[in-house]
Amino acid sequence: MNVRRRISTAALAGTTALGLVTLSACSGTSSAGEDEGGGRLDVVASFYPMQYLAEQIGGDHVEVTTLTRPGVEPHDLELQPRQASELRRADYILYLKGVQPAVDEAIAQSGVEHVVDAATLTKLENHGTDVGHDHGHEGEEHADEEHAGEEHAGEEHDADHAGEDGAGEEHGTEAGGDPHIWLDPVKYAEVARGVGDSLAKADPDRAADYRKNTEALVGKLKALDTEFADGLRNTTTRTFITAHSAFGYLAERYGLDQHGIAGIGPESEPSPARIKELQSVAEQEKVTTVFFETLASDRTAKALAQDTGMRTDVLDPLEGITDKSRGDDYIAVMETNLAALQKALGAK
Repeated sequence: MNVRRRISTAALAGTTALGLVTLSACSGTSSAGEDEGGGRLDVVASFYPMQYLAEQIGGDHVEVTTLTRPGVEPHDLELQPRQASELRRADYILYLKGVQPAVDEAIAQSGVEHVVDAATLTKLENHGTDVGHDHGHEGEEHADEEHAGEEHAGEEHDADHAGEDGAGEEHGTEAGGDPHIWLDPVKYAEVARGVGDSLAKADPDRAADYRKNTEALVGKLKALDTEFADGLRNTTTRTFITAHSAFGYLAERYGLDQHGIAGIGPESEPSPARIKELQSVAEQEKVTTVFFETLASDRTAKALAQDTGMRTDVLDPLEGITDKSRGDDYIAVMETNLAALQKALGAK
C-alpha cells in the first residue's frame, strides 16, 4: 500500500493562500464549504467506497466531495494543496486508514472535528497473497456470526464514538490489517451502520433520516450477501487467481481460495518463484481464469494466463468507478463480480 509521494507539511501550511479553491470531485457534487449547499453537511470522502457510503446514507442532506478522481489508482494518490484545503473546510471526513498514506497524513493535520476512519468500524484481518476458505466461513454457515451481531452494531459504535477522535486504536491498520473491507458485503454493512451513527452525531437534527437511509443500505447489502452465498455455494473449483490480493475478505466469507499474483498493494511485483507457484496452483486446482482489474496493469495477469492456457477476466476491487467499470455503482459492479466468479469457478 505504498504511495509514491506524500503531501508535505509545507504544502499543507501553504493552503491558506489558495482561498476557496474548488476541487473537481468525481461525484460531480460541489465543493465542501460552499454556501449554496442549502444547509447540507459538507462531506469529504477519501475514495469511492467511502463516497458511496456517504452518498447513500447522507442522501439529500450532504454534499459529497471525493479526493480520488475517476481513473486514479487510490494507492498512488498524490494530494494537491487545494485538496488539503478541502479537508480543512469539511464538516465531516470519511476515510479508510492505511489505503492512502498521503490522505492519512493530511487528515491528521486538518483539524476537522468529525473525522471517521472506516477501519475502526469493523475488525481487520491479516491477509497475504493467499487466503483460503479454511480460515473463513463455509457454505450456509458463512455469515451467521456476523449477522447475529449486526442488530447491536449501532449501539456498540455509539459507545465507541463511531470511530471519531482516535477510536481506531483497536482495529487500525498499523498492525498490517487488510483494508479491503468493502468487498465483503457483511463487513461493509457493519461499516455502514457506524457511518450512519457518526453522521447522526455530526448532524443531530437529521439523525432520523440518516438512520433510515442506513437501514435501507444495510438491506441492500444483506440481499447482495445472499446473492453471493447462493451463487457460489456449488462450484467445480473453489480457487481463483487475481492480480491484486484485494479479495481476502470475500474469499473467507464465501469459502473460496484466493491466490494473488501481487500482494495487498497492487504495485508490488511477483517473483519468478511466485509465478511458478501460481502455475502449479492453476494445474492442481483446475483454475480456469486469471483475474485483473481496470485501474492497474494487466500485463502480468495476461502473461500468466498465456503461459498456462487460462483465460482472463475482470474482477473489480471497486476502488473507483470509471467508464470502463461494469456497472455504475457499488451494487452493480459487485453483481458483475459475482457473475465473473460464477463463470470462472464453474458454478452449478
